[in-house]
Amino acid sequence: MVCLGNICRSPLAEGILQSKVDAARIEVMSAGTGGWHVGEQPDPRSIAVAKKNGLDITKQRGRQFKASDFEEFDYIFIMDASNEENVLALASSDKHRGKVQMILEEIFPSEKVDVPDPYYGGDRGFDQVYEMLEKACTKIAVRL
Repeated sequence: MVCLGNICRSPLAEGILQSKVDAARIEVMSAGTGGWHVGEQPDPRSIAVAKKNGLDITKQRGRQFKASDFEEFDYIFIMDASNEENVLALASSDKHRGKVQMILEEIFPSEKVDVPDPYYGGDRGFDQVYEMLEKACTKIAVRL
Protein backbone atom coordinates (compact mmCIF):
# COMPACT_ATOMS: atom_id res chain seq x y z
CA MET A 1 0.00 0.00 0.00
CA VAL A 2 1.72 3.20 -1.16
CA CYS A 3 0.86 6.88 -0.81
CA LEU A 4 2.97 10.03 -0.51
CA GLY A 5 3.94 10.30 3.15
CA ASN A 6 2.75 6.97 4.59
CA ILE A 7 0.72 8.65 7.32
CA CYS A 8 -2.84 8.98 5.95
CA ARG A 9 -4.07 6.73 3.15
CA SER A 10 -1.63 3.83 2.98
CA PRO A 11 -1.67 3.12 6.75
CA LEU A 12 -5.46 2.92 6.57
CA ALA A 13 -5.25 0.57 3.58
CA GLU A 14 -2.68 -1.56 5.41
CA GLY A 15 -4.85 -1.82 8.51
CA ILE A 16 -8.03 -2.53 6.58
CA LEU A 17 -6.51 -5.26 4.41
CA GLN A 18 -4.69 -6.83 7.37
CA SER A 19 -8.03 -7.16 9.12
CA LYS A 20 -9.45 -9.09 6.16
CA VAL A 21 -6.69 -11.64 5.44
CA ASP A 22 -4.92 -14.47 7.25
CA ALA A 23 -1.80 -12.81 8.67
CA ALA A 24 0.00 -16.16 8.78
CA ARG A 25 -0.27 -16.39 4.99
CA ILE A 26 -0.35 -12.78 3.79
CA GLU A 27 1.89 -9.90 4.83
CA VAL A 28 0.50 -6.42 4.31
CA MET A 29 2.72 -3.37 4.60
CA SER A 30 2.53 0.27 3.64
CA ALA A 31 5.05 2.86 2.52
CA GLY A 32 5.33 6.38 1.19
CA THR A 33 7.18 7.61 -1.86
CA GLY A 34 8.52 10.48 0.27
CA GLY A 35 10.65 10.07 3.35
CA TRP A 36 9.32 12.92 5.51
CA HIS A 37 7.52 10.70 8.03
CA VAL A 38 9.82 7.68 8.30
CA GLY A 39 9.51 6.19 11.78
CA GLU A 40 6.39 8.19 12.69
CA GLN A 41 2.94 6.90 13.60
CA PRO A 42 0.08 7.47 11.17
CA ASP A 43 -1.68 10.84 11.23
CA PRO A 44 -3.90 11.13 14.35
CA ARG A 45 -6.95 11.48 12.09
CA SER A 46 -6.14 8.17 10.36
CA ILE A 47 -5.68 6.55 13.75
CA ALA A 48 -9.04 7.97 14.86
CA VAL A 49 -11.01 6.84 11.80
CA ALA A 50 -9.43 3.39 12.02
CA LYS A 51 -10.33 3.16 15.73
CA LYS A 52 -13.88 4.31 14.99
CA ASN A 53 -14.10 1.34 12.61
CA GLY A 54 -12.60 -1.18 15.04
CA LEU A 55 -8.98 -1.15 13.83
CA ASP A 56 -5.80 -0.26 15.69
CA ILE A 57 -3.07 1.13 13.41
CA THR A 58 -0.99 2.74 16.18
CA LYS A 59 1.81 0.16 15.90
CA GLN A 60 2.50 1.14 12.28
CA ARG A 61 5.51 3.34 11.54
CA GLY A 62 6.17 5.29 8.38
CA ARG A 63 8.62 3.86 5.90
CA GLN A 64 9.75 4.91 2.45
CA PHE A 65 9.08 2.77 -0.60
CA LYS A 66 12.28 1.32 -2.03
CA ALA A 67 13.17 -0.60 -5.18
CA SER A 68 13.72 -3.81 -3.18
CA ASP A 69 10.00 -3.79 -2.33
CA PHE A 70 9.41 -5.07 -5.86
CA GLU A 71 11.19 -8.28 -4.87
CA GLU A 72 9.59 -8.58 -1.44
CA PHE A 73 5.93 -8.04 -2.40
CA ASP A 74 3.64 -9.66 -4.96
CA TYR A 75 1.25 -6.71 -5.24
CA ILE A 76 1.89 -2.99 -4.91
CA PHE A 77 -1.28 -0.96 -4.55
CA ILE A 78 -0.91 2.76 -5.18
CA MET A 79 -3.24 5.48 -3.88
CA ASP A 80 -2.94 7.97 -6.76
CA ALA A 81 -1.44 8.61 -10.19
CA SER A 82 1.40 10.80 -8.92
CA ASN A 83 2.65 8.11 -6.57
CA GLU A 84 2.13 5.49 -9.25
CA GLU A 85 4.52 7.45 -11.45
CA ASN A 86 7.08 7.67 -8.62
CA VAL A 87 6.89 3.93 -7.91
CA LEU A 88 7.08 2.96 -11.57
CA ALA A 89 10.22 5.09 -11.91
CA LEU A 90 11.91 2.66 -9.51
CA ALA A 91 10.78 -0.45 -11.41
CA SER A 92 13.60 -2.18 -13.26
CA SER A 93 11.58 -4.73 -15.23
CA ASP A 94 8.21 -5.50 -16.75
CA LYS A 95 7.73 -8.02 -13.92
CA HIS A 96 8.09 -5.20 -11.39
CA ARG A 97 5.81 -2.85 -13.33
CA GLY A 98 3.21 -5.62 -13.52
CA LYS A 99 2.94 -5.68 -9.72
CA VAL A 100 1.79 -2.04 -9.57
CA GLN A 101 -1.91 -1.19 -9.56
CA MET A 102 -3.97 1.78 -8.49
CA ILE A 103 -5.97 0.48 -5.50
CA LEU A 104 -9.28 1.94 -6.67
CA GLU A 105 -9.02 -0.10 -9.89
CA GLU A 106 -10.65 -2.74 -7.68
CA ILE A 107 -13.90 -0.76 -7.55
CA PHE A 108 -13.49 1.54 -10.58
CA PRO A 109 -11.86 -0.70 -13.23
CA SER A 110 -9.96 1.15 -15.97
CA GLU A 111 -10.98 4.56 -14.62
CA LYS A 112 -7.65 5.59 -12.95
CA VAL A 113 -9.46 7.02 -9.90
CA ASP A 114 -7.23 8.49 -7.18
CA VAL A 115 -7.79 8.00 -3.47
CA PRO A 116 -7.98 11.69 -2.46
CA ASP A 117 -5.33 12.85 0.00
CA PRO A 118 -7.24 13.90 3.13
CA TYR A 119 -4.20 15.50 4.83
CA TYR A 120 -5.22 19.13 4.30
CA GLY A 121 -8.94 18.55 4.71
CA GLY A 122 -11.19 17.90 7.67
CA ASP A 123 -12.17 14.73 9.43
CA ARG A 124 -14.87 13.93 6.85
CA GLY A 125 -12.15 13.44 4.24
CA PHE A 126 -10.64 10.68 6.37
CA ASP A 127 -14.04 9.01 6.67
CA GLN A 128 -14.50 9.14 2.89
CA VAL A 129 -11.03 7.70 2.29
CA TYR A 130 -11.74 4.93 4.79
CA GLU A 131 -14.98 4.03 2.99
CA MET A 132 -13.23 3.87 -0.41
CA LEU A 133 -10.37 1.78 0.92
CA GLU A 134 -12.76 -0.54 2.77
CA LYS A 135 -14.53 -1.36 -0.50
CA ALA A 136 -11.29 -1.84 -2.44
CA CYS A 137 -9.64 -3.94 0.28
CA THR A 138 -12.70 -6.17 0.56
CA LYS A 139 -12.35 -7.02 -3.14
CA ILE A 140 -8.59 -7.51 -2.82
CA ALA A 141 -9.03 -9.84 0.17
CA VAL A 142 -11.54 -11.97 -1.72
CA ARG A 143 -9.13 -12.24 -4.66
CA LEU A 144 -6.18 -13.15 -2.42
